[in-house]
Amino acid sequence: MGNKKINSLGGLVYSTDPNFKPFEEGKEEEETLLPTQQKIKVRLDKKHRAGKAVTLIEGFIGKETDKEELGKKLKTFCGTGGSVKEGEIIVQGDNRDKVLQWLQKYGYTNTKKIG
Repeated sequence: MGNKKINSLGGLVYSTDPNFKPFEEGKEEEETLLPTQQKIKVRLDKKHRAGKAVTLIEGFIGKETDKEELGKKLKTFCGTGGSVKEGEIIVQGDNRDKVLQWLQKYGYTNTKKIG
């Protein structure tokens, strides 16, 4: 149960530095670019997913909340589940055409389908 706290600090258990701060202070989120400035790639992936296909949306630059909101809208449009992990939006199933259609409709003109 205590391992979660240790792992969240990168394995650090104790520090003798009186000015030590366990979390990075200078880390700021990037500003979300306009849809026309985004260079988004849409591709199909089956690796490490028990043979099930997912649509990956990569290259979105912006705040995490905006990325999650975009992911939610895409999942709703496709009528499937998915998630936002490690900088990628994951939509279950092969929905590359639907995702591409939605992105272009809402101004993401620099979008391309890979594969």
